[in-house]
Order: sequence, then structure tokens, then C-alpha cells
Amino acid sequence: MKLSNKLAAQIIISALTGTMISITTGCASIVNGQNQPISVSTGQVQGAACALENNKGKWYVPSTPGSVTVQRSYQDLNIACEKKGYVPADRKVASKTKGMTFGNLVFGGVIGAGVDMADGAAYDYPNEINLNLNKKA
Repeated sequence: MKLSNKLAAQIIISALTGTMISITTGCASIVNGQNQPISVSTGQVQGAACALENNKGKWYVPSTPGSVTVQRSYQDLNIACEKKGYVPADRKVASKTKGMTFGNLVFGGVIGAGVDMADGAAYDYPNEINLNLNKKA
């Protein structure tokens, strides 16, 4: 009878451990997700068309100022804006690892951090990006 109580205790502990692991893995995915809204402006110039691109895809802002939702990635985000009569402008914005990722490593383990890094949820871009357009000479 003592063996069956011990076995029952081991099953309960295993079930609780499994539940905790599944709850805490992918923490940044649950909190912030894989997507991020970004606002794009072109200084005093309005109505420029912009394209934002990383290894997860390409997104467009048809007219500045405007915003678009991009998929987060470890890769930097390339932004290119253009408007007739102005010199096209481009900029690379760095992808930064969120501090939450390191907490996820502690509480969710390697699996949780790995999931967030793979799907992009561990990374962040600036919420607002400004590119200045200059008139063509």
C-alpha cells in the first residue's frame, strides 16, 4: 500500500511539473505576441509610401504618417520611404532582445526562451520610426 501512495505522489508531482512547464514556456509569446504595431513618419513631409521588411515578411504604409503591424524577428527591420519630388530615404532599425526573454529563461527554461526566440516574440523594434525626406534638387 505504501508503494501505491508513493506512486500516486510521483504522478501528481509529475503532472504539476508538466503543467508549470507548459504554462511558463513561451512567456513573451503570451504577453506580447509575435506581432508589433509600428508608427512611421517622414518629418514635415506627409503622404510618402513606406515599406518595412525583415526575414519574416514585408509590410507597407501607403501614406505617412501611418502605422502597420509587423512580425517581430531577430533580424533588423529595413524601412524605405519615397515620395515624388523627394529623395528616397532608407533606414535600418535594430532588433533588440526584450528583458523578458531572460526571465523566461529562468522561469520557463530553455524551451520557453527557445520558442520565443524562434517565433520572434523575444525581440522588439522601436514603436515609432521617423525618416526625413529631402526635396530633390
